[in-house]
Amino acid sequence: MTKPIHIIGAGMAGSEAAWQAVNLGVPVILHEMRPQVGTDAHRTGGFAELVCSNSFRSDDSENNAVGLLHWEMRRSGSLIMAMADRHQVPAGGALAVDRDAFSAEVTETLKRHPLVTVAEGEIAGLPPADWESVIIATGPLTSPALAQAIRSLTGEESLAFFDAIAPIVHRETIDMGTAWFQSRYDKVGPGGTGKDYINCPMNKEQYQEFVRALMDGEKTDFKEWEKSTPYFDGCLPIEVMAERGAETLRHGPMKPRGLTNAHKPDEKAYAVVQLRQDNKLGTLYNMVGFQTKLKYADQVKVFRTIPGLETAEFARLGGLHRNTFLNSPRVLDGALRLKAQPRLRFGGQVTGVEGYVESAAMGLMAGRMAAAEVLGLPFDVPPPTTAHGALINHITGGHIETTDGQKSSFQPMNINFGLLPPIEKVKVKDGVRLKHTEQAVERKHAYTARAKAAFEAWLGGAALKAAE
Repeated sequence: MTKPIHIIGAGMAGSEAAWQAVNLGVPVILHEMRPQVGTDAHRTGGFAELVCSNSFRSDDSENNAVGLLHWEMRRSGSLIMAMADRHQVPAGGALAVDRDAFSAEVTETLKRHPLVTVAEGEIAGLPPADWESVIIATGPLTSPALAQAIRSLTGEESLAFFDAIAPIVHRETIDMGTAWFQSRYDKVGPGGTGKDYINCPMNKEQYQEFVRALMDGEKTDFKEWEKSTPYFDGCLPIEVMAERGAETLRHGPMKPRGLTNAHKPDEKAYAVVQLRQDNKLGTLYNMVGFQTKLKYADQVKVFRTIPGLETAEFARLGGLHRNTFLNSPRVLDGALRLKAQPRLRFGGQVTGVEGYVESAAMGLMAGRMAAAEVLGLPFDVPPPTTAHGALINHITGGHIETTDGQKSSFQPMNINFGLLPPIEKVKVKDGVRLKHTEQAVERKHAYTARAKAAFEAWLGGAALKAAE
């Protein structure tokens, strides 16, 4: 009888790891502490709950690194991608999902699988010694008892950062006499129309007043032990961005480029706030890039100064939670196992990747690695020219030592072409010298074409080994 893999955490990574393992014929015991033990960010006991944005970002597999990761995951039979495709909502060039329906079907699919056993309750400390194969996929909100046990075992302090949550607005309370529907540059994405975002315009005076209000608003107080924790740049609170300069927001989440006010087409907005559909019904919209640590009362007051949101009602206000991740290059081996205790393998965001899709992808890899190990089959990591391989390379060796030789600059990372081995610029095509922007496009196509070919070859090799 094949011994089970114990997977701790049924988030994006744990759910995907479980799915990959059982589809290779290996039983799984999936441990989830929610709803018995909650976190500062989750609100349900469902698997793969999305606690921040509902976007999986770009689905363009030819021009975007995360779109490439989507493609690789689909080719690998990913549960997370299958459910995202089934529950997508319009979002321009992005793949966004109805978060509740998505989580519900991931949960139901795993619970009804004959090789999955769900065990509710917290693993408060290191897993029992007789669990021979364990995947820890507890994400950035690992329970304090388990986190402390891991720190004690490795002798390494986990790095930590703050992650902020954006508010969600009831669609019917947005003034569409001021706001309008449009995707940036009218781009049509999966399930979209080119009019997938609600846009709220600001003139220069309104923008400057808004920035002042952000700066003056009362912020969440941190405990003493939290005050030195850095933010991750990919999910900065809106007011932290504003502190970096008065014009920062209008060159970031509030940029007006590619948008034309449907009500006043001849009047260019100085800044624009975008809201993206958050559920299948289209009744909820989240404020894109508006993660915040403002206190609730000030959120309502400040965000209602945005034109079109003067009478907005909020289904959820923004929040802030503390995340932790491993110093993976020091404590994990190339198969995502803890060097100090190889029966423990890690998957997901706790390893030092950032983003829903990246977390699920590392769960996918951890699940396949663990299943191969249990079955006594060899497992080769995808080559670094692929998105999956590049992320594993980042986790296990992508850090740089600082000049003092003591601290590592290892930080959470989204997938991007900079993690893949470089490709020379394509300067000439069909005998014609390309413009700089054309060269950039051709280079992206070269990255993705190379990655897809390498990933297909890897999948074929993996399948042959499994067949043997």
